[in-house]
Amino acid sequence: MLTFRAICPEDDAAVAAIIRQVMPEFGADGPGFAIHDPEVDHMSAAYSASGSAYFVVVDEAGRVVGGAGIAALVGGEPGVCELRKMYFLPETRGQGMGETLLRHCLGVAQDLGYRTCYLETLSGMDQAIRLYGKLGFKPLCSPLGRTGHGGCDHWFARELA
Repeated sequence: MLTFRAICPEDDAAVAAIIRQVMPEFGADGPGFAIHDPEVDHMSAAYSASGSAYFVVVDEAGRVVGGAGIAALVGGEPGVCELRKMYFLPETRGQGMGETLLRHCLGVAQDLGYRTCYLETLSGMDQAIRLYGKLGFKPLCSPLGRTGHGGCDHWFARELA
């Protein structure tokens, strides 16, 4: 059984390890990918700011096996947040937690006053792209904001109710 909770400082090393394991699986380990973001090693601090939140997925043993968060879109218009660093270890995929956690993040974003949720990803992350479509994200022709993730080649946005 998988559950999720808010990140705490003790989770930082595990979340960084997951990001560094999962991103290369999809060829996302070069320049222009989130794996190189300074926040990777200090996720709990990065998401303690107002207007942001990050959640970790834990297994029955309490081991961190994934996570996702939201924060204001850097360089974006007011009212736009970004879904950030949603990654899961291979053994936890396909169990429905991605959808559960994404729905939760969208609810938190709405509660924080965001009107739109943006995300960016890349070709090959097909399971995630299908999930985004299922939850109402619409493809965009170009990126929004200034995330620094020039390696991404798919951009999506969803209006929050």
